[in-house]
Amino acid sequence: METIVLGIGETLVRDDRRWSSWADWLGVPPHTLSALVGAAVAQGHDATDALRTLRPGMDVEAAYRARSAAGRGEHLDESDLYQDVRPALGELRAAGVRVVVAGNGSARAGELLRALDLPADLVVTSAEWGVRKPDPEFFARVAEAAEAPPAATLYVGDHPADDLFPAAAAGLRTAHLRRGPYGHWWADHPDVVETAEFRIDALTELVALVRPPGAEAAGAGAVGSDAEGTGGEGPGEEEADGEETDAAGAAREGARRGALRSVR
Repeated sequence: METIVLGIGETLVRDDRRWSSWADWLGVPPHTLSALVGAAVAQGHDATDALRTLRPGMDVEAAYRARSAAGRGEHLDESDLYQDVRPALGELRAAGVRVVVAGNGSARAGELLRALDLPADLVVTSAEWGVRKPDPEFFARVAEAAEAPPAATLYVGDHPADDLFPAAAAGLRTAHLRRGPYGHWWADHPDVVETAEFRIDALTELVALVRPPGAEAAGAGAVGSDAEGTGGEGPGEEEADGEETDAAGAAREGARRGALRSVR
């Protein structure tokens, strides 16, 4: 593995603050919004549908701008990172791996992440690229940023429809992370099991994947219960940052219908 690319929301960053801030803005208890987010995830919908359940017809992007104008926009600090982020990214870079952070998020989120000085070679968001996951163009940009062949590039994320399936379709290697609502709820879905080359419970498990062949074999048992691979097809998540294009929306729904076909 020459390059490892990681998503943002619920891969590196906990979404607790995000949903709590939305609940506060909408004037509802945090647990109410959390429950609605869980329901959306379980149905294979986008988590932001929970906001539209509370406010039918809500323009999420317009509400996001209103929050920012009112001084209640995005905030991100060290406490929002999962505890395994710095150790994992640091070890990967020490092993000579190029580390890229690329996921859905606003330009502001990109600024805040870079201000944390993560051990990464590149940190970029969808707003800065002008295209959101799961649009194929996003993953074309990922392939360029990787500076490595697709077969030597691993994309790591928690969301089947936004991360796993489109990354695999782009020819990248894939690791599904059991983290956050999507990561846990869909972890054992047959399409996830079939598609993910690796299935991990923590980012620190990635380190064993980039060891020299002998060391990797010796440490294979430490890379999660499924990190030796699933035997599937193999190679061959954030705040709203703009209105989703028709193409991206179609790609998102197509990925969901195809990937989660047995539960839709």
